[in-house]
Amino acid sequence: MFAAENGLKGDPRLKGISDSITVVPHFPKPGIMFQDITTLLSNPKAFKDTIDIFVDRYRDMDISVVAGIEARGFMFAPTIALAIGAKFIPLRKPGKLPGEVISEAYELEYGKDRLEMHVGAVQRGDRALVIDDLVATGGTLSAATRLLERVGAEVVECACVIGLPEVKGRCRLGGKPLYMLVEPRQ
Repeated sequence: MFAAENGLKGDPRLKGISDSITVVPHFPKPGIMFQDITTLLSNPKAFKDTIDIFVDRYRDMDISVVAGIEARGFMFAPTIALAIGAKFIPLRKPGKLPGEVISEAYELEYGKDRLEMHVGAVQRGDRALVIDDLVATGGTLSAATRLLERVGAEVVECACVIGLPEVKGRCRLGGKPLYMLVEPRQ
């Protein structure tokens, strides 16, 4: 669901967040309208509003783990985790974490990839929130959910700053709720 459908309709913060995202046409390949969040991150008000909306939503849900998906999920997840008193767990691409890891494969439009996390980073019974910057098909979020659930965590919700409207309710999250702040800019 989009934030505007969940009590934030008309909230000027959502417009400020959307307006602070830059669209880069044909990046990284022709036909892609890349949603560049670096301009959101460099706008202190929009960045704070983004974090505040997520924190307001999750502060009373007894979340014990906030898992951020590499790389842009790392921009939001640690701050949200600190604000709600949860631990931050990075979900990384293969070969980026030292030590023993557990991994989960997933399909991309153009191939396959994997997410990894440290063995022991999440405990059975942890209540997890998964954060990324954008959801298109839900493949990466789904892999993150499967990875966390394999070690006994309960994934409470997945959340993204940007969500494609056509993905709402139809992505591969296995029934997990999906919370998105804004639609992509054109």
